[in-house]
Amino acid sequence: MEIELKWIDGVHFEAADENGHRVPMDGPPEAGGQNLGTRPMQLILMGLAGCTAYDVIEILRKGRQQVEGLEVCLRGSRALDVPAVFEAIDIHFILRGKGLNPQRVDRAVNLSAEKYCSASIMLARAGVQISHSYEIFDATEA
Repeated sequence: MEIELKWIDGVHFEAADENGHRVPMDGPPEAGGQNLGTRPMQLILMGLAGCTAYDVIEILRKGRQQVEGLEVCLRGSRALDVPAVFEAIDIHFILRGKGLNPQRVDRAVNLSAEKYCSASIMLARAGVQISHSYEIFDATEA
């Protein structure tokens, strides 16, 4: 993987990956920013959400679960002192599908957290307390 970052002005930057995908980053006005992009620490949460969502969907599909929708909501709390690292992150999955098996959903969430999601495992090894929860909505009941 390769990332290039270009300084635009103030605390506004643009990152690009080796495939040309671009992500603007900026800080809040009180830190000299113009609020023109996502904060770097928010990008960490976004990456974690994408990583674990990918795993959960793949595990459930392989388990022949009929997933029709998935949302992942993350809430991170950071240290008050610099460096303001994440101390805890709550990951909440909202799944929609036909006849989703709660045991299989639980297994998929746990496998992602403990075995497959590189971002989650890296953060946990760094001391971040990561919790997981989920809700299942049956599409046949709608």
